[in-house]
Amino acid sequence: MGMYASVRGWLEADHQQREAIEAVIAAARRDLYSGGWAFPERPFNWTLYVFYGGDIREGELPWLREQVENMAALPPVDDDGDMPVGLFVISDERAAVSAWEVRDGMVHDRPAPELAWVFRE
Repeated sequence: MGMYASVRGWLEADHQQREAIEAVIAAARRDLYSGGWAFPERPFNWTLYVFYGGDIREGELPWLREQVENMAALPPVDDDGDMPVGLFVISDERAAVSAWEVRDGMVHDRPAPELAWVFRE
């Protein structure tokens, strides 16, 4: 049957990048796991927060990671030069916890034992 991983996290972007982010998600659409993406109902204030939360098969992590990488690489929309940033925490059935840090246009992997409290048996 395969092992599962719990993924929860967010991406911070400019509201003007929402369309591009939605396009990344739509291009990778999978009925079972794409439902984990969530957006605010309507824009407010100055930052768009895009969330993902779901339990997915470990074999599907590259599918999700590619979406996050594509969003991370979105070019800035204004003179500030701000690119998307974020953090995704992944825990698996073996109680391993890692993080994807989104910054500088890339996704950086790192072990995250300090976040082991998110693992539930």
